[in-house]
Parts: sequence; C-alpha cells; structure tokens
Amino acid sequence: MSNADVGTCLPEPLPGDAQRHERNRREPQARPPGASPRQRASAGTDIILAVAELEDLPRASLADRWRSIFRGEPPKGVGRGLLIGAIAYAMQARQEGRASARVSRRLERLSTAQSSPGGARANASPKLRPGARLIREWNGSTHTVEVAEDGYLWNGARYRSLSAIARAITGARWSGPRFFGLTQADRR
Repeated sequence: MSNADVGTCLPEPLPGDAQRHERNRREPQARPPGASPRQRASAGTDIILAVAELEDLPRASLADRWRSIFRGEPPKGVGRGLLIGAIAYAMQARQEGRASARVSRRLERLSTAQSSPGGARANASPKLRPGARLIREWNGSTHTVEVAEDGYLWNGARYRSLSAIARAITGARWSGPRFFGLTQADRR
C-alpha cells in the first residue's frame, strides 16, 4: 500500500458485522420485568440505537412509524422534531413498561380523589334517604323536594331524577344534584 492510498483506505468489514448491524436496526423488543441486568442493559442500548435512527428517517417513514404506534394519522402541521420526540417517548414507554397518557391521567385523578377528604367519592352525590327534604330558592320562589323510595316528589308529582325537577324549575338542562347543592364541585 502506498502513501497515496492511505487516506482513501477503509477497513474491511469483519465477519458478522452485517448481521449485527441489521439486528441493531430492528425495533427493540420489551424485556420481561424479571430480566437480568445484562438483558436490561442490552434493551437500553437497543432503545438508544432505535431512537438515534429516528433522526435519519424521512418524514414519510416517521409518519408510518406514528401510524403503527398510535394507530392513527399524525396531526397535520406537526414538525419532524415533535414526531421524533413522540415516537421516541412511545418506544421508551413500551420498553420500560410505563403507562399510557390516558392511564396516567386516570391514575392521577384517582389518587387526588383518594387523598381528598371523603375519599374517592368526594365529587359524588351523597346517598339520600327516603323522607329527606331538599330546599332550593330559584327566582324568588322556594322549591321543596321530598325524597321517596322510588324517586322524588315535587309539586305533587313524582319524578325519577333530580335533574328532571331542576329542568322543570329552570327550563334549562341542569345537573339535579348540582342544582340542589349536593356535589362538592360548588364548594371548591
């Protein structure tokens, strides 16, 4: 080899390089929770390589990945950076076993409700016993509703729900429990 050839010489690939490279290009597979530290480390390396490869993909390929992960079209006008970030997050979440955004929001709501006084039913209407009376003033008139075994009594008529009574009083669609002040939402 002459000195002129030194700058243009590339090392010959080693046997097995092509297979190893192709194996690293595949989408990483989730490891079971009981995986060994070596398997978890390998999974971490796989996900790093997969996320790094997203940078090199054209937008059409990113849109294809989006469709396969999120089962829908990517939002119109979303740039490559956001597509890459969302796809990378979803891949990592799948790899690490994290909950989806919808599940996370639901868990957050439940944990907030559990930690509030009254527990998980903090926003629910209290159980009304037959014979209880609900009094509400509306437009200068006082309305009294009596709780019965099979519904509610108001102005001599039987109603199946408080919402039907609230609608009859106001002429608008109201939540009956909220109209009569039975929910916690009004007190926050």
